[in-house]
Amino acid sequence: MSRRDPLVLAAALVAALLTLPVKAERTSPADLPREAVVSGLDFLTAETRALQQDDFANPGLLWVDRGRALFEQAAGGGSCIQCHDDRLAGAYTRYPQYDAGARALFSLDDRINQCRSTRQQREPLAVESDELLALSMYVASQSKGMPYRVAVEGDAGPYFEQGRAYFFQRRGQLNLSCQQCHDQNWGRKLRGDTISQGHPTAFPGYRMEWQSAGSLHRRLRDCDAGVRAEPHALGSPEYKALELYLVWRAGNLPIEVPGVRR
Repeated sequence: MSRRDPLVLAAALVAALLTLPVKAERTSPADLPREAVVSGLDFLTAETRALQQDDFANPGLLWVDRGRALFEQAAGGGSCIQCHDDRLAGAYTRYPQYDAGARALFSLDDRINQCRSTRQQREPLAVESDELLALSMYVASQSKGMPYRVAVEGDAGPYFEQGRAYFFQRRGQLNLSCQQCHDQNWGRKLRGDTISQGHPTAFPGYRMEWQSAGSLHRRLRDCDAGVRAEPHALGSPEYKALELYLVWRAGNLPIEVPGVRR
């Protein structure tokens, strides 16, 4: 059995959590205090931090470069750059966002595919495909260093509350929630790794375990599989709602795309 098998990881997770000092169960869930928010970058080894911060060695830049080429590529109804003129700084900080026309919560991937379909007369890109990852990473990288500025009230409010509920909900055969790891036990050791606060600021990014780039939703699926819960589909409403809550929870942390994680 592979050391990366979700069942092996799950067993390691529960065994490690059982060895941690027991904390009193909260009578009602509460969000991580803003003053306690710390980037996942701070929990990486010095070598991994250096890799992310190296503008030549960071492997995620391969996808960013490809995304730039796709952004400038003319086809069908024209290129992305014809409309946007490369003015993308700050765009990613507003996603996920509620789209009034579709009456749904849109991720950045959704917006890219909507533009392809309605403005360029091109086929939508498959979720988690290299092309969609590349375009998303390129657009997101233009907001590097900026904090998220998502709307969590009004039409977006129900999605935000759905995402918050998902974060605190116990699930899977191990009966664990996101909050138990990333609020109650961050900074502690889980085998050879240090548990982070679970902020999404590096995604879409490069993960060493995958030896590839991937979306935040792919990372969320890994977490659900790790607690032996049935993962949702990539791009699902459940993961988009959770993404909205997570980017809000990250407070004023800067976007790191393309990030590098273990």
